[in-house]
Amino acid sequence: MENIDIWWLLIPVSLLPVFFALGWLAARVDIKILMKYAKNVPEHFYAGVNALVDKNTTAAAHHLAEAASMQGNVYELSLSLGKLYRQRGENDKAIAMHKALLDSPDTVGAKRERVLYELGLNYQNAGLVDRAEQILLGLQHSNMAQSANEILLNIYQQDRDWEKAIATAQLLAHDEQTYQFEIAQFYCEMAQAELFRGNDDAAQQKVQAALQANPKCARANMIAGDIAVKQGRFQDAVAAYSAIEQQNHAYLSMVGERLYDAYDALGNPQAGLDVLTGYAKTFPDVDLNQVIYDKSLLLHGEQTAAQTVLELIRAKPDLNGMYRLLGLHLPELNPQWKADADMMRNVIGRQLQKSFMYRCRSCHFKSLVHFWHCPACNKWETFTPNKIEI
Repeated sequence: MENIDIWWLLIPVSLLPVFFALGWLAARVDIKILMKYAKNVPEHFYAGVNALVDKNTTAAAHHLAEAASMQGNVYELSLSLGKLYRQRGENDKAIAMHKALLDSPDTVGAKRERVLYELGLNYQNAGLVDRAEQILLGLQHSNMAQSANEILLNIYQQDRDWEKAIATAQLLAHDEQTYQFEIAQFYCEMAQAELFRGNDDAAQQKVQAALQANPKCARANMIAGDIAVKQGRFQDAVAAYSAIEQQNHAYLSMVGERLYDAYDALGNPQAGLDVLTGYAKTFPDVDLNQVIYDKSLLLHGEQTAAQTVLELIRAKPDLNGMYRLLGLHLPELNPQWKADADMMRNVIGRQLQKSFMYRCRSCHFKSLVHFWHCPACNKWETFTPNKIEI
């Protein structure tokens, strides 16, 4: 019995050479097949790949074009070459390459849809937006619909065609990304345009649509407050501006003066000043010091205004605060120190102009003015509502 058990153990060991032989044979067959196909690939293809690795797109485009011409109609190679032309800004060559690929009898079904998508991108890159839109709209019921709509959304935002942008964003919406944030901004753009044209009622409707899409849209309440002020509904203006505290308190600095003016129009400027001072103490990151000083100066005089702002600056000292602090103390300094303090204040002021800016939280683009739509990365509401030290 023990001898039988030993033989069962020896059988797998005796088969090991057979397994090694089969593995060696399979590897040899794979290598032969690989070498066979490798001989059929033009040298220009390898040269093109090598040039891409070296980031030499000029040489890469040349070699890949030669490889494509030698191999005839090679779908993937021609598609990639067209994309490379577009990346290099040679849009005419990219368009010609992809149009030629469309004429091939082999380019059908999903392959044709993919080429049409790339052709639409070529036209967009060349500035032929109408042609790009026409092609991309034709892909609405294809496998490329999602990608096509994403490009269409960019086109409509660039053209400020907000109605189409909203419709396209709604088509793109899904559980993971609803696009309600962007849709609210599109409605705000429309509301701002209607308000500029004097169509207050239409502007109010767009504001309500923005808040319905995104209840936390602070910009919508800013516009709602502006509409109310224009129509003399100052209590509604106070309510609209004050609602921003619950939406995103950082934007209070952008409506601070307007909120005070609404209270002033109601005959209660002190209440407006108290609200702003309360915001500044509760949210030190909100820059309201200058507005508070100006309004306190108007209501109570220089001494009270200076004392109020001094308390706020000491609660959160920064370069901006130091600039204001020096300005407040300048009048009381003796002549010997006044000139030096004024010089220091000027140096700090120049530094503030250089280092305090609005910045996009997404791509870090910097600007002296605030943008709702970043001109660099095209994202919405990514700019800091207060200038920050860069």
